[in-house]
Amino acid sequence: MRPPGAMPKLPQFTLPRVVAKIVSRLPPQPPALALTAALDWGIGRVVSRESVEPLIGRRFALVVRDLGLAVHFEGTPRGFRRAKPPFDPELSVAATLRDFIALGLREEDPDTLFFARRLAIEGDTELGLTVKNLLDGIDWQRALEGVWPPSFLKARTTAFTG
Repeated sequence: MRPPGAMPKLPQFTLPRVVAKIVSRLPPQPPALALTAALDWGIGRVVSRESVEPLIGRRFALVVRDLGLAVHFEGTPRGFRRAKPPFDPELSVAATLRDFIALGLREEDPDTLFFARRLAIEGDTELGLTVKNLLDGIDWQRALEGVWPPSFLKARTTAFTG
């Protein structure tokens, strides 16, 4: 039984292969620009500038398996930017879209997904732990309230829970 006010659990889904065939042929710049803009927006609002300093000069890849999408980006002194070829990420994280959403909603634990082979993390182990600890320290409720007013979030939660 869900606690009062809790969102329903994200259903299991995998995007159809045809979606990946289409998305993999699209230019990589728009998703990379969207991701880096979102990351930059969070610096100072969701996480401190000091907490992202270890990411400066580092290259990353975020791979959404069932979407056929790989986003390459890097940390710079001025924020995150899309990486340009040749892509040589120091840390690569891969999962399905559903599993990334579930991680963001904290419905799934990264360790559980990793050991179930649903989350792949390759590259610099220390950098991976730095990123994991940074993400674990985020108060997602507060972060969402920075985007949407609490009344909107409460209304959305109530709509899902009845």
